[in-house]
Amino acid sequence: MNNKTLTLIKPDDWHLHVRSGAALKSVVGMTATQMGRAIIMPNLNPPVTNAAQANIYREEILSALPKDSTFTPLMVLYLTDNTTPKDIQEAMDNNVVAAKLYPAGATTNSDSGVTNIVKLYPTLERMQKTGMPLLVHGEVTRNEVDIFDREAVFIDEVLRQVVSDFPELKIVFEHITTKNAVDFVRESSDNIASTITPQHLLNNRNDMLVGGIKPHTYCLPVLKRAEHQVALVDAAISGNAKFFLGTDSAPHTKHDKESACGCAGVFSAPHAIELYAQAFDKAGAMDKLEGFASKFGADFYHLPHNTQTITLKKQNWTVPNELEFNGDVIVPFMATKTLNWRLEAPPLDWTPN
Repeated sequence: MNNKTLTLIKPDDWHLHVRSGAALKSVVGMTATQMGRAIIMPNLNPPVTNAAQANIYREEILSALPKDSTFTPLMVLYLTDNTTPKDIQEAMDNNVVAAKLYPAGATTNSDSGVTNIVKLYPTLERMQKTGMPLLVHGEVTRNEVDIFDREAVFIDEVLRQVVSDFPELKIVFEHITTKNAVDFVRESSDNIASTITPQHLLNNRNDMLVGGIKPHTYCLPVLKRAEHQVALVDAAISGNAKFFLGTDSAPHTKHDKESACGCAGVFSAPHAIELYAQAFDKAGAMDKLEGFASKFGADFYHLPHNTQTITLKKQNWTVPNELEFNGDVIVPFMATKTLNWRLEAPPLDWTPN
């Protein structure tokens, strides 16, 4: 690294939404440009609940990739109250790498999710024995719990008990948003890791609410206070292998985000690594970016590091206001803002609509 360029092992995205059909074709190439692999979220409609569906979805993604792409989608099973140990074994036999816990009603297309984690204890036992990681959307969904407290309450009411009951179960606490979560992950065994999104490193709830609601920064779990943002940055740049890159990039059209009931999700896939570079550079920790982006996640999943590299250049550029998406338009995260690092010669058409 010098002051103007940084070459990294090609990163991986350990939490990504790419949808399906024409929407998938609009976005998957953006991730493939920047990332070697990605954990593909299974909350389609209907969700990916068995090995056969995961295989079909994998083939759909592969067929939508740009020509000569080496990108590898990593498939995930969507857990329901009815997921059995047999479902887990069949998934593992078909190269499904993890299973995802969505508390019912927690986020987009989560209505089929788990209503009570205890119902899944035989399934979690099989996952513990086989080594399949449990990916957790860590929020309770009860109406009486404040939306800004739902992650912390989930830790105390659900996650601590699961970790106690299944001490060898590998868990990824996804898209963490609070100091509570950072502390929990740090204090837990090496079986527990977490992903951190670019929006939670670069924004806090003021960025979403002050001066009017900014729907394109609205995601779940929702942005929290500045003190939590600071804790997340400290975790990301710490060099602690428990914390690694997961964008939670989730494409929704401009209309769906700006409607009376705007969808939750931030779209960061086209410029994900540049966004992380922005956060690490601001913290004076560019030397820690490669571990976070390119090594720690692969190590947790017992996968080799990618052999390709990417190069970032210190270069000011402006994120477009809109991009084409599935015959419509989408607003990328940090639209119209200036970023300070750019992927060298990105083969994307950034022309605003």
